[in-house]
Amino acid sequence: MSFLKRLPLSTLRSFRTRGGGFPGGSFWADGQQTGRNGILFGETPLAPGQKRKWESWELTWYLTFGGSALFLWIGLQAAPDSRLETWARKQAEKEVSDEIGPEMIKKAEWSKTL
Repeated sequence: MSFLKRLPLSTLRSFRTRGGGFPGGSFWADGQQTGRNGILFGETPLAPGQKRKWESWELTWYLTFGGSALFLWIGLQAAPDSRLETWARKQAEKEVSDEIGPEMIKKAEWSKTL
C-alpha cells in the first residue's frame, strides 16, 4: 500500500467509481424497461409458419443433458441394494439359522414373510 502514498492526489481521485460503465448507471441500478412486454428471454416472436432455428450450442447441450440423465438412470438401477432393512433382514436370517439350523428355516412358514 506504500505505492498509493507516492501517487499524486489527482490519480487517487480517478480511482473512484463514477457511475459504472453501464448505460443506466451501475449494474445494480433499476433497469430501463417500464413494463412487461410479454417476450420471454428477449426473443421476438416468429411470424406464423416459420420455425425457430437452433443455435450452435443447443444440440450439444440437449445431447449431453439427455445422455447424462440416461447414464444416471442406468447407474442407479444397477446399484446394489444398500437399504437398512435389507441388511437387517440378512442379519436376522443369519442369527436365526445359527440358532435353529438351516434345515428348520426352510420348513418354517414365517421365513416366507420376512
